[in-house]
Amino acid sequence: MKFRDYQRRFTIEQEAEKCTCLCDDAAISRCYHPMTAKTTVKPTARLIEVFSAIQGEGLNVGTRQLFIRFAFCDLRCHFCDSAHTWNAPTTCRIERTPGLRDFEIHSNPIPLPILIEWIERQNLPCLHDSISLTGGEPLLHAPFLALFLPLVRSLTGLPIYLETGGHRPEQLAMILPYLDCVGMDLKLPSVSGESHWPEHAKFLQLCYDAPLDVFVKIIVSDQTDPDELERSALLVADVSPNIPVFLQPVTPLLASEQFTKSPVLAPSPEQVLVWQALMKRFVAHVRVVPQTHKMLNQL
Repeated sequence: MKFRDYQRRFTIEQEAEKCTCLCDDAAISRCYHPMTAKTTVKPTARLIEVFSAIQGEGLNVGTRQLFIRFAFCDLRCHFCDSAHTWNAPTTCRIERTPGLRDFEIHSNPIPLPILIEWIERQNLPCLHDSISLTGGEPLLHAPFLALFLPLVRSLTGLPIYLETGGHRPEQLAMILPYLDCVGMDLKLPSVSGESHWPEHAKFLQLCYDAPLDVFVKIIVSDQTDPDELERSALLVADVSPNIPVFLQPVTPLLASEQFTKSPVLAPSPEQVLVWQALMKRFVAHVRVVPQTHKMLNQL
């Protein structure tokens, strides 16, 4: 049965339909947890885009994925190359034909049945290796994903891959049974300006216990603090020394894209070699992989 026939509904606040604010905890609560003024509406999500492309980072690098890019992020990493996802635009773009960049423009928010139809349209036989949930921070849409993921897995048969900041373990727990692989960012304060050590530890432990395929990605710049790398390695090793770690040299932003006083620059070759050796004292698998999709001019 096509999901377009699916008529399940659930109760959320009226404000969820008009929420275009930053997704802080208060906003998420307003959007997804019934309080006083209630109405019955279909589940929706605010998207940036849906498209087919080559994964350029981490454990799945080089594979073909169907990307669902969600709006909103509650972090403000200094190196972010997706700052346009921090807030929800009034529209999103949806690729009609996988890989051809023939985008249609649709109004946000997107009802769950419509998103399923778009995924079905793009899911050509033998093309995609998995579905990537990216953003922004996809876990800000955890209530929506808890409904969407079991259905899309059943309809497509594709594994589900989550790309995340790794700082929202409570939201992760809501969708953990429906995930196959998690790429978890571990944010270094010296590089990102963010600090979430306790949340990262809890998040990684949940992934490891699930169990599912999980790896840790750490963005490094020329200003990386080696003490933070050692702390990161110990955090990972405390869960399991066999979890793969990817050191990803930052891709410098264009001058027009920068939102910090000083540009975030890539590390030197010598720095990366020293840092890889440092981390390998604690974890077995440490790879250095840049953003390969940028080399290929992929999205």
